[in-house]
Amino acid sequence: MNNQHQLNQQQYRNKSEAYLNSQAHAQGIEFAKMQDMLQQQQCQRVLDLGCGGGHVSYQVAAFVEQVVAYDLSAEMVDLVVKQAAVKGLDNVIGEVGPAESLVFADQCFDAVISRYSAHHWQHVGQALQQVHRVLKPKGRVVFFDIVGSSDPILDTFLQSIEVIRDPSHVRDYSVQEWVQMAEYAGFQIERMEKQSLKLDFQSWVERMQTPIHAIETIRYLQKNASDAVQQYYQIQADGTFVSQALYLELSKI
Repeated sequence: MNNQHQLNQQQYRNKSEAYLNSQAHAQGIEFAKMQDMLQQQQCQRVLDLGCGGGHVSYQVAAFVEQVVAYDLSAEMVDLVVKQAAVKGLDNVIGEVGPAESLVFADQCFDAVISRYSAHHWQHVGQALQQVHRVLKPKGRVVFFDIVGSSDPILDTFLQSIEVIRDPSHVRDYSVQEWVQMAEYAGFQIERMEKQSLKLDFQSWVERMQTPIHAIETIRYLQKNASDAVQQYYQIQADGTFVSQALYLELSKI
């Protein structure tokens, strides 16, 4: 039997280049928000938690003394360190491990940023406790991720197509779930904003190398979804759709 960590590693094997070159991952107005926060808080050491293709690391490296690119996938971490060197970012280093068991000393980071990663984690609550541990007093955290819905019809649809596309998907948490988990872990909410994210269907499935039978199942669900679902997700004829993403900034109490 595979545990969630093993499933994640299997799913993302040989996909690092796809995530590096993904426009959905390389672009976003959230990067400017992250940069502003780091400057305002005068952060020097930052953890890019669940770094994936490394886009957070590349975007924030010029604003801090050091970025640690951290991911469960050694392939992803290796790619990020090499790409950072190519870009002339000599302050980016790499470390491999799960979000639920960070391999760092207490209170060693000024900020932690995690983008498009938490929906794969085995236990977000446990990871949040680890983030709280490694943050310095009054340190800042930014989570940016696809957000679920408190409406069961909308939420069931989203979680279904996500896990069919990528079996390592765990959950897109709702705003209410994020607030509850953050406060329970000892964080104070500083900023919370939703953003609309248009996902081109073809690149969305190609990036994950989703098999044809799974693609057909997703398209079946899209075409047979209720009017409310189709309107909310703005599902187009080619399968392209719009999801909501959450920008959540927290401070350590």
